Amino acid sequence: MKSDIDSSALAVFLFFFIVVTLIGFIASGWRKPDTMARIDEWGLGGRSFGTWVTWFLVGGDFYTAYTVIAVPALVYTVGAYGFFALPYTIIVYPFVFMAMPILWRRAKEFGYVTAGDVVHGQYGSRGLELAVAATGVIATMPYIALQLVGMTAVLKALGLHGEVPLGVAFAVLALYTYSAGLRAPALIAFVKDIMIYIVVLTAVALVPWKLGGYANVFASADTAFQAKGAGSLLLGENQYVAYATLALGSALAAFMYPHTLTGIFAAKSAATIRKNAVLLPAYTLLLGLLALLGYMGRAAGLHVESPNDVVPVLFKTLFSSWFAGFAYAAIAIGALVPAAVMSIGAANLFSRNFWKAYVNPDVTDKGEAQVAKITSLVVKIGALLVVIFLPTQFALDLQLLGGVWILQTLPALVFGLYTKWFRAPGLLVGWFAGFFLGTYLAWLNGLKPLQLIVIGDTQFTMYIGLLALGVNVICTVLINALLPSKSIVRPSTRSVAKN
Repeated sequence: MKSDIDSSALAVFLFFFIVVTLIGFIASGWRKPDTMARIDEWGLGGRSFGTWVTWFLVGGDFYTAYTVIAVPALVYTVGAYGFFALPYTIIVYPFVFMAMPILWRRAKEFGYVTAGDVVHGQYGSRGLELAVAATGVIATMPYIALQLVGMTAVLKALGLHGEVPLGVAFAVLALYTYSAGLRAPALIAFVKDIMIYIVVLTAVALVPWKLGGYANVFASADTAFQAKGAGSLLLGENQYVAYATLALGSALAAFMYPHTLTGIFAAKSAATIRKNAVLLPAYTLLLGLLALLGYMGRAAGLHVESPNDVVPVLFKTLFSSWFAGFAYAAIAIGALVPAAVMSIGAANLFSRNFWKAYVNPDVTDKGEAQVAKITSLVVKIGALLVVIFLPTQFALDLQLLGGVWILQTLPALVFGLYTKWFRAPGLLVGWFAGFFLGTYLAWLNGLKPLQLIVIGDTQFTMYIGLLALGVNVICTVLINALLPSKSIVRPSTRSVAKN
């Protein structure tokens, strides 16, 4: 470690980190069931979370280090283009309101824990189930890695360098997640969200005041962008399509991830999900305010080693040490909560859709839960490897890369909720085409999620995930239309729970 440690900020940070750690371990006794040795108890909290718990949990695992670190970093670098995350969080909730209650009913009725369970129950295809489950795990790796990037930026601002502090933080996370399952991040999310709101509301009120008002913030940021020769307060004409496709693609992908579906499946009723689809847009206001911190970083004249450092450095520069420590704790906890839910979601997929399906079909409930617990530890190690081996100049790219993959599970997971026309072979071919095309294009673009499209004299850039999803759907429809019709055994929906 270096000698630039801010002792006051570190003391405040450690206090709140210890408090949250204690809450994480206490959570194992919160709403304690007869046994935790079942995957729906450990991994879904017994499907018992009401409106407020679900609101904090889904908000906690949806608004993550992506929100606090990555979005302001992109705005700091490129300006208005980084605000695509704002319309995406507006578009997503009508989709949640319409589709997720139906999905919840299906999962509740048949005891499904994962997206893979839903797909296998709908289509009776182990191949399609495995494709959906594997995609969920793979797409989760860069998303957890994004949380690690956020943690690293905070620890760096505190003066803690190297891999040991990050390793210690995630070891603590692993221990209470192993012990309490989904109950731990659900309980911690209350603290995390309250802290984040305090930090953001304080920042958007006091930072502009310290910088001469919002008019000066925008004027100074614009001047900084012009001097840099890149970025702008307004979208350029060549950014319209990229902006729109990033927003739409991200919205469609958001609730396909294992961690967001875990929050949905953990709700106690379909009505709870509908209420949350109405209430969760309150977080969109929070996201918009957070994005403004990127402009404030420009207006403050900050020069950082990495764009991911802009928010921690902004607090370090403009606030007292104790409040900076509080802000760092909020950001760190804001990374740990979703990381916990993500590892649980990925672990549920492995236990249900690989271990039970292929390795030990006769595994007991206790054995299934134990496999999930161990897998949740392994997933965190995988995320560390992503951080080590993938470039993270723009942490947002990690989330968008995962989005390219997880979008390809949407047809298999959602189409069957509304029609029985689609069948497993077509969906599997579509998934294969979309997944590998998306991966190939991302690789060609240096793991960037955007692809240049040239049609005659017209050129534009669009989100690779949405492009791959289009190919996916076309292939699915064509293959399904060409297949001879036959009777398909589907799960009965006559007794779907009413809520």
